[in-house]
Amino acid sequence: MGLSDEQSQMTAHALVYSELRFHPGQGQGVRRLRAYRDRLAEGAIDPAARFEIVKESPALALVDAHNGLGSVTGIRAMRLAVAKAKTCGIGTVIVRGSTHYGSSAVHAHEAVDAGCIGIAFTNAGPEMAAWGGATAMVGTNPWSIGAPGGRGFPVILDIALTTAGKGMMRWHEREGRPMPLDWALTPDGRETDDPAAAMQGALLGIGQYKGYGLSLMTDVMTGVLSGGVFGRAPYSDPKRQDVAHSFTAIDVAWFMELDAFRERMGRLIDDIRTSRLRPGFAEVLVPGELEHRRESEKRANGVPLDRIVHEDLVALARDLGIPFTLGGSAA
Repeated sequence: MGLSDEQSQMTAHALVYSELRFHPGQGQGVRRLRAYRDRLAEGAIDPAARFEIVKESPALALVDAHNGLGSVTGIRAMRLAVAKAKTCGIGTVIVRGSTHYGSSAVHAHEAVDAGCIGIAFTNAGPEMAAWGGATAMVGTNPWSIGAPGGRGFPVILDIALTTAGKGMMRWHEREGRPMPLDWALTPDGRETDDPAAAMQGALLGIGQYKGYGLSLMTDVMTGVLSGGVFGRAPYSDPKRQDVAHSFTAIDVAWFMELDAFRERMGRLIDDIRTSRLRPGFAEVLVPGELEHRRESEKRANGVPLDRIVHEDLVALARDLGIPFTLGGSAA
């Protein structure tokens, strides 16, 4: 698709990571390949974009991505944040002029693998209503915070600031299932459990007004602070998404030995698991534990794909002239 080998490897890593760990209704993973190919072909993503460090200090950097692929920009930015954290104890890189960067957890995990706590968040196109309003004014603006774990997996929180995203709504629509009333509004501002009706309206924030407030402040710490765009402006130009991101790495070793941190994390996890259970629940999990289980199961037994995703990958391989076999059927 016009990317370098390094960019292709970074993008493939990000897509497969998401496919292994997340629910297909979240809209990430290999299903994004078609959108990336179309955006590259249309000039909406520049495969030769510079990763320009506009300004930096030992602990900080401001980067202009120049409309490059967001997953590549995010990995490079978090690696820069990690390098700064290894010098200063903490590193933060703010990015403007980027594009869709995939799952926030991909980038937080990049820091975790380097022995750091990783924090990654991004602004996005307007999909969430301001609390009390009926119009989409701010993005889902996803966050991820990851830390080295102590029980065989990293503790990684990955959330959008809406109760659910449109990918999950499409999933419910395909399955013929109603959705919870706190997910989205109809265009006239009414709550609905009909995903088809809600697809034309605005999403609702987690925790009612709290999700809206967090989304607005994420815009402050990305688009406003970077000198990029914010609010309703991201994604408004089909040729330039103008997304802004923030990446922070905190070096655990600045505070204590990494093994000591992992031991303390293990004790925290063990303590959480002693909770008395609510009716209808079999266990208490910590962030990242369910995703770790999904990944382990899929690595052992294969990754199930929706038929529509499989068919699209077959067609995409044919369009690109790539020999392709998946699930026993050849392109």
